[in-house]
Amino acid sequence: MRVSASVRAVQVPDENPMHPMFTTMYLVGNDQVLTIDSGEALERYQWMLRGYLAAIEQAEVALIGITHHHFDHSGNLKWMREMYKADVLVHASGIPFLQDRLPDEGVRTLHEGEVLELGGGVRPVVLETPGHSVDSVCYYLEDEGVLFTGDTLLGASTTTVWDLFEYRESLVRLRDLPHLKVICPGHGPLVEDPRERLEMYIAHRDTRERQILAVLDEGGEVTSWDIMEKVYGDSIDKRLRRAADGNVQTHLRKLEREGRLTVYPGTPKHPDAAEVATQEEHTRERSAIKEKAKEIEKEERLAELAAQENPPSAQWEVMPRYELVGRPDESR
Repeated sequence: MRVSASVRAVQVPDENPMHPMFTTMYLVGNDQVLTIDSGEALERYQWMLRGYLAAIEQAEVALIGITHHHFDHSGNLKWMREMYKADVLVHASGIPFLQDRLPDEGVRTLHEGEVLELGGGVRPVVLETPGHSVDSVCYYLEDEGVLFTGDTLLGASTTTVWDLFEYRESLVRLRDLPHLKVICPGHGPLVEDPRERLEMYIAHRDTRERQILAVLDEGGEVTSWDIMEKVYGDSIDKRLRRAADGNVQTHLRKLEREGRLTVYPGTPKHPDAAEVATQEEHTRERSAIKEKAKEIEKEERLAELAAQENPPSAQWEVMPRYELVGRPDESR
């Protein structure tokens, strides 16, 4: 899908309730292409991106960027590097979380204000926008008014937050960008009213804090889960309750930092060593089974492709033959 003169969106349908509607990979530039995020390490993302590049693009992939380290944005970095031989761009704060996903070479670190020269006057700027994650960055193509936000702002829902202090500052900064016309989020549709949506996100966080304070004002000691149930009730998909509890906790950390809460530390469970060992063995066994299943699936797919090259001799002793009615017998 064409977003602007220099931007294309490759949208992949997604059933995950945390990723409403679809997950999107972006291509920026017309001579040298910057890819922004590449989806999970699943074949549907790889096939969609490779198919789009082969069918539509005439340019070379020069840079492979991500907005943050979460797996649904960085899972294909090794595959992308192997496929296109382009440099991989990551923020330094995300490297400790990416060790199993980074290629052995060709990795560059991003920094605030860095300009990525893609040729033809296409020059996206890197903006550090922590909050959703410690290493969240956005890319801003000011000449075309296009902002790539990853999970800092989604297209059809609110996002989870790691640090509410930094997140709110990041939202305000993005809202005040000059010439902003459209937001390209990591999940969900494009945002055509970017300033209004960013303002709505800011107001949403302020409203949520007031709701949490109202629960706390009822008195007594409560857990974050208690607060989540009162604030969210039945208004959300039950599969999102853990994420909602996480959001409540970000607000509580902010209030604690401001000296507005008394915090009573919990007592973590310490599982039995034998149970831990059993669970680890179970995890290893499941991982081995999944890897074997992937191998079998690949073998079957290759066999199916190979079968298309040859006649179906396994089905026939003698294959049916065809001849036009009334054709003269050439042997006479």
